[in-house]
Amino acid sequence: MAKYNITEKKEKDARYRGLVRPSLMDELKEKILNIVLIQKKYKDKDYSAKHLAEDLGTNTRYISAVVNVKFHMNYTSFVNKFRIEEAMSILVDKRYNDLSMEDVSDMVGFANRQSFYASFFKIKNMTPRDYKMKYISQHPKALKEPGKKRL
Repeated sequence: MAKYNITEKKEKDARYRGLVRPSLMDELKEKILNIVLIQKKYKDKDYSAKHLAEDLGTNTRYISAVVNVKFHMNYTSFVNKFRIEEAMSILVDKRYNDLSMEDVSDMVGFANRQSFYASFFKIKNMTPRDYKMKYISQHPKALKEPGKKRL
């Protein structure tokens, strides 16, 4: 018997994906992007796929199918992608230099620091702190206040 009980991940055949007409899928894709990205609902810790489905007058299976087919990820990964992108901007912006990682995590919609770190690492393969330090080392003047010019 092997030391670890590791099995290959099986591809699931979600039958409901085929139930969504292509035209409806395209329409829902645009509406999902509008609500999650344009209206910045990804910043809301409590905004779930259920809330999104209610706002769109559909069900969570359709939301799941559209996000899976059109964005090649699940709903949580989809939302976290936008959160991490915003966090990356905040981490290198000198206006937010005094914020803690908990503050940044909260600003972009994560419920806690642990999920923020886990999602950040999954997407960037480094911690938020490492990302910030790497940016500072590559752009040493970026986080410093510019000096006053003398006349």
